[in-house]
Amino acid sequence: MDEDEQLSHASSFGTAAVAYAEHRPDYARAAVRWALEAAPGPRVLDLGAGTGKLTATLAELGAEVVAVEPDPAMLAELRRSLPGVRALAGSAEAIPLPDGSVDAVVAGNAMHWFDMAVAGPEIARVLAPGGVLAGLWNLMDDRVEWVAGLARVSGSAAVGPRDTPASWRAETAAMHLPRPGGDARSGSPEPGVDARFGSPERGVGARFGSPEQAEFPHGQRRTADSLVATIATRAGMLVMPDREREATLGRIRAFLASGPETAHGEFTLPMLTGVLRVRRL
Repeated sequence: MDEDEQLSHASSFGTAAVAYAEHRPDYARAAVRWALEAAPGPRVLDLGAGTGKLTATLAELGAEVVAVEPDPAMLAELRRSLPGVRALAGSAEAIPLPDGSVDAVVAGNAMHWFDMAVAGPEIARVLAPGGVLAGLWNLMDDRVEWVAGLARVSGSAAVGPRDTPASWRAETAAMHLPRPGGDARSGSPEPGVDARFGSPERGVGARFGSPEQAEFPHGQRRTADSLVATIATRAGMLVMPDREREATLGRIRAFLASGPETAHGEFTLPMLTGVLRVRRL
């Protein structure tokens, strides 16, 4: 995906903020707990918070959470649904918080939109020493036969490169895990240190340790109609030409109508919540 396409996808969600809030799943609580278990305190920044899907779970688990979101429509929906949460306009590349003011930074289905060359040092700036950065992604569990069939029928616009477990592991490793050898000052990090999360060249002395990946069982109660509505909120679908989008959604409806697991009433969409976690040294 080139830079213009990346920007188009990243900025597409505001047009569907209400549908996003209604249909997108929350995150497995066990995954959120694991993301935060090494954090030195309860202060958590939900970065790229969207309509507050992850924010709500953080608040329910007792975190002192502040949400930051760049899209005005998404931020308005978050403020409407979670009036007790401090919610600020901002981005991963320009976080409106003081230095060392949070113990953890989390991002729900958002970290792949960040420009980590800029966002990495900015995240390091707001994190307290020993703080945690964690990305969470909801994945379709395509180890289940009918879910694998749904992924094939939906196509790459509806099921992206981080939407199934194997592709998520590969994509997050390629994007965020450290490369062995060299040192951070030469642009190739030391083993166990990822220079893309903070580098001396950018005036940020903080370093992050080796990232860890984990997956946690999850699921979402859906009907055929509500699952189609969920898929329609994905970035690739939102930027698709109308005729192509309707054709894709029509194929998905036909597939769901033909399957015994999904043709009648409610069912559980088998999912996993994948977590990428790294600690600030």
